[in-house]
Amino acid sequence: MTSQILSDCSALRLLFLSTPVAPLGTGLGGGVELTLYNLAIEMTQRGHRVQIVAPEGSQLPQSADAAPVAIAQIPGKLQTSAQTQHYTDPITLPPESVLGNMWDYARQAQHDVDVLVNFAYDWLPLYLTPFFQRPVAHLISMGSLSAAMDAAIQQVARMFPGTLAAHSHAQVDTFPDAGGFRVLGNGLDLSRYEFCAEPENRLGWVGRLAPEKGLEDAIALAAQTQIPLSVWGAMPDPAYWQQIQQRYPDAPVEYRGFLSTEELQQDLGRCRALVMTPKWVEAFGNVAVEALACGVPVIAYRRGGPSEIVTDGETGWLVEPDQVAELVAAVDKLGQIDRAACRRRAEAHYSKQAMGDRTEQWFRDLLQKRSPSAIAQTFG
Repeated sequence: MTSQILSDCSALRLLFLSTPVAPLGTGLGGGVELTLYNLAIEMTQRGHRVQIVAPEGSQLPQSADAAPVAIAQIPGKLQTSAQTQHYTDPITLPPESVLGNMWDYARQAQHDVDVLVNFAYDWLPLYLTPFFQRPVAHLISMGSLSAAMDAAIQQVARMFPGTLAAHSHAQVDTFPDAGGFRVLGNGLDLSRYEFCAEPENRLGWVGRLAPEKGLEDAIALAAQTQIPLSVWGAMPDPAYWQQIQQRYPDAPVEYRGFLSTEELQQDLGRCRALVMTPKWVEAFGNVAVEALACGVPVIAYRRGGPSEIVTDGETGWLVEPDQVAELVAAVDKLGQIDRAACRRRAEAHYSKQAMGDRTEQWFRDLLQKRSPSAIAQTFG
């Protein structure tokens, strides 16, 4: 059974399936939360019908210019984050898994939608793809972290071409077979970010406080330069934060909590620069775009998605990974960056509307491939 093919002006019925590692609104889902929210609002504003399936306790910010998006609250045990596991670890599901419950809900609801959109970096949705009668679009949020995931991604790419998307070329290149992805980039609602022309003498760091994000390098930078560093983000592992503080007792660092977008952009916008020090390949780096939208230059390791967002010498500086001395040198060159150029870069490439255009076309292409005539040509 195939879904009815819609014209370019027809409304789509979309079911967004969120990350199972935490409820939406906690920040523990990382950039997936912001991506899902922005796409849900953008698709709704375009006249499409969107429902979100997410762990119980999820909530989204209220948008003044968009109707609230319905969230199906699914109970169950949360899934362990993939970045905390080893590459060869077996696939695991806890008893009464929220991930399993979410996809059981999707199975029952599939005939009322045109496309199911998977935001979870997990093996189960990929494995289940052949068993659904509606197309499943997978927006993969991280690079290669698991042998089982890599194999599942390759199988979906082979069986259902065009159903995989990623955020950056750097992310795609981490997978054994990079040919099966559509690269969508990302986009934000730039109207929520205010340009700040005159910063304070302060640096910023934004992200989940976890080892793969490399916060210790940013704090080492603060210790060497004695420029205050503001840190924002969810703190899943307080012991990690305590260890870094003990390692750099004289660093001028302040943890300012996990803030809403409105609060974060006001505080971040007053920084001289955002520092990004990931120890892994970031799939994209939403916080880099958030900073640019505020006029804040970005100093980032030349690793992963941020290396495709930052224009070296124009909107910030890219330095060799894990080299704190190069971070220090980049801070000394911040005066060469025009903060207005940072905002212009965000507007030109990373708007919510541009991301909506790319994603909406992806959905329509999937539906076109599921048309009766396309299937007849494939199997005839």
